[in-house]
Amino acid sequence: MDLSKVRNIGISAHIDSGKTTLSERILYYTGRIHKIEEVKGGGDGATMDHMELEQERGITITSAATSVSWGGNNSNHIKTPHHINLIDTPGHVDFTIEVERSLRVLDGAILVLCAVGGVQSQSLTVDRQMRRYNVPRLAFINKMDRTGANAKKVVAMMREKLNTDAVLMQLPIGAGETFEGCIDLVTMKALRFTGQQGEQVVEEDIPADMQAEAEEYRHAMLESLAMYDDELMELLLSEEEVPEELIHRVTKAAVQNQGFTPVYVGSAYKNKGVQPLLDAVVRYLPSPLERDVTARKVGDESQKIKLVPDPNAPFVGMAFKIVEDPYGQLTFMRVYQGTCKKGEMYVNQRTGRKERFSRIVRMHADDREEIDEAQAGDIVAVMGIDCATGETYAPERDFCTLESMFVPEPVIKVSVNPASRSDADKMGKALQRFRKEDPTFQVYNDEETGETIICGMGELHLDIYLERMRREYKVDVQAGAPKVSYREAPSQRVEFNYKHKKQTGGSGQYAHIVGELTPIDTEGEELFQFEEHIVGGRIPKQYIPAIEKGMRDSLGKGPLAEYPVVGVRIDLRDGSYHEVDSSERAFYICAQGCFRETMQKANPVLLEPIMKCEIECPEDYQGDVVGDVIRRRGIISSTDIRDGISYIIAEVPLAETFGYATDLRSMTKGQGTFTMELLKYQRCPSNVQEEIIAERKKRELAKA
Repeated sequence: MDLSKVRNIGISAHIDSGKTTLSERILYYTGRIHKIEEVKGGGDGATMDHMELEQERGITITSAATSVSWGGNNSNHIKTPHHINLIDTPGHVDFTIEVERSLRVLDGAILVLCAVGGVQSQSLTVDRQMRRYNVPRLAFINKMDRTGANAKKVVAMMREKLNTDAVLMQLPIGAGETFEGCIDLVTMKALRFTGQQGEQVVEEDIPADMQAEAEEYRHAMLESLAMYDDELMELLLSEEEVPEELIHRVTKAAVQNQGFTPVYVGSAYKNKGVQPLLDAVVRYLPSPLERDVTARKVGDESQKIKLVPDPNAPFVGMAFKIVEDPYGQLTFMRVYQGTCKKGEMYVNQRTGRKERFSRIVRMHADDREEIDEAQAGDIVAVMGIDCATGETYAPERDFCTLESMFVPEPVIKVSVNPASRSDADKMGKALQRFRKEDPTFQVYNDEETGETIICGMGELHLDIYLERMRREYKVDVQAGAPKVSYREAPSQRVEFNYKHKKQTGGSGQYAHIVGELTPIDTEGEELFQFEEHIVGGRIPKQYIPAIEKGMRDSLGKGPLAEYPVVGVRIDLRDGSYHEVDSSERAFYICAQGCFRETMQKANPVLLEPIMKCEIECPEDYQGDVVGDVIRRRGIISSTDIRDGISYIIAEVPLAETFGYATDLRSMTKGQGTFTMELLKYQRCPSNVQEEIIAERKKRELAKA
């Protein structure tokens, strides 16, 4: 397989921007399917939304992978066939881990934006994820056939909100009901999509009334590209004709440096604009050969190993998604280096366990095609191995490990109880499976109440898992009221001088630590910092890790209401030890006692999760909706009215949002929609904090 002809791409966007509809058209135009199905309405539902729940609700819940071929017979411009591995990801923020793990292993992406909504809250999240993994992308402004569609306004929003050099590579011909096609600003041809399903791309001369506008936008495009290339800049300054080949070459380099985002327009639902987007994927997004991937040496984090996409090098692959199916665990894997063969043994770099890859399959949504081997650049699924998300496989122990993905912390909890004892076993199996499949889904037993608690990213997230338990495992479960995951944090700096001394015959325990506890900003990803400035061997070096571990292990329960502690920096400055009685255990116990005592003195406060809510409703209901948000202790960040639709962005405490979907629907006669994602943790108002602490005490008294 020629790796320069391979593209591994994902399709990501805000919910309801038309990702799955676009994926369906890509499958149709590449000849992968022969009949288009829609996300909502009749038929069997879209190919990539293969779960029953996805088809019922009309949303994508899990990312689905497939592979297609583009070029040769089915493209006017790409002469040689290219192999594209495609992953369609969910838009709803509750399933953000699906986007996270897909982008972790992809080489490029298509960011889909709604021509009316533009850059919405989840578009910002997806943009952050793409930047986190340095994924180059193209943008596709979809739904150009909708009333109020405005591609130029969306590009302006991208430049402002996403801080990216977004430039139109096509100019739409018409908008809304008059949308007919687009003008390619590279070839300066008008493109129209004819045939029963828009499968024929017809190139025509630009309409006379749009010639001047097209020339203006082509010049703007070339000016933007000239910032990335001196040769192009010189041609522009001397007002010479710019060759098409040079435009493609400069665009590709600019996209892969992640500074430039080419923007395409179309309507996937109306079968317009998809083929030129596929041409752009092949032309501008990187092949596995053009991506730099480094791994770390096991045992020596500082030592970097460059992985080469060479089928003859030692095999290195990463398990990025796990799905249980009736035949066992299916592990989705990206092969970064070498070749893995069916029936061969490979070593899990975290556990050191050797495992046999009993079957290797290429996925097409939920269908699979058996293959004998997978080479560098492939995305496949392996059967017969038992691993967790993010683990690395290689031919021998301690070979290398790939950096795992970022996993956001869950923000909502619900207690679940089986209706009968026979259901308890089935529920246990279901929860075990879901926890393995989804790192943002957590399960634990509440020691106080004996209940099983499930934690997730939002109400919909947990609702889907409860529904899957009922359907797939036939378990009758009763769910309690949702609970918020609060956090505790210190609010003032405190110095500590803590001594742990124990003498009970034989060797005793002695440890003494001196330092300072300081509050830190809780908005970053690092919520606990430990620094030591011990001089002159006042505490031997071998005891320092035990002190840090003691402090870290104390973060689980805070002094106010036993919620996890965040936003702490410990600065260890001094202390003392005893030649005989000091040990790692003594310093560990000392650190725990010190942390408990010092946190009490640091005037701890409760933090609550604040959600960023983006609400859309008809303009007539804006007053009611805003009033309701303020009643829920929400703060309105912005309101905007476009074509009779009001777009409201607000910050609302999670505790006040339970059941909001129903309330919003009744307030707006079923026409309001909203999306929500975790924005930050913020200090609770004192009256709310007192209520939460009082509630906790009441539960403890009831238990006693």
